[in-house]
Amino acid sequence: MNEFSKALSVSTSALQAQASRLRHLSENISNADTPGYRRKTIPFQTAFNADQGVARVEVGRMSLDDRPLERVYDPSHPMADDTGHFDGSNVDLLIELADAREAQRSYEANLKMFEQARQMSSGLMQLLRR
Repeated sequence: MNEFSKALSVSTSALQAQASRLRHLSENISNADTPGYRRKTIPFQTAFNADQGVARVEVGRMSLDDRPLERVYDPSHPMADDTGHFDGSNVDLLIELADAREAQRSYEANLKMFEQARQMSSGLMQLLRR
C-alpha cells in the first residue's frame, strides 16, 4: 500500500466516523423535546493495521448518556404524574449544536485531505505514464 493509499484510507475512515457522529447528533437534536429520551454518544478509537502500516478511525459502540433526565413540570401533559412532573430528555441543545459544528468542520477537513491526496496520486500517475 503506497503512501497516497494510506492517506486516502485514513481520510475515508475519518469521514465515515464523522458522518456517524453527525447522524447521532441530529437524532439527539430532533429528540430534545421527546419525553424520556436519552442522549446518544459514540466514541472514536484508533485501529492500527500492522500488515498495511496504516491507522484508521473506528466508531465504537453507541451508548446512552446516563445523566439524569430533566424533570419537567406540566400538569396538563399526558405523561405527568400526580405531582404534575414528567421525565423530559437529557439533551442539551447548546452542547449538541457545538458538537455538530465541530463534527462538520472535521468532516470538511478530512474531505479536503482526501481530495488533496487523490489529486496528488493522480498527478503522480500521470507523471509515471510519461
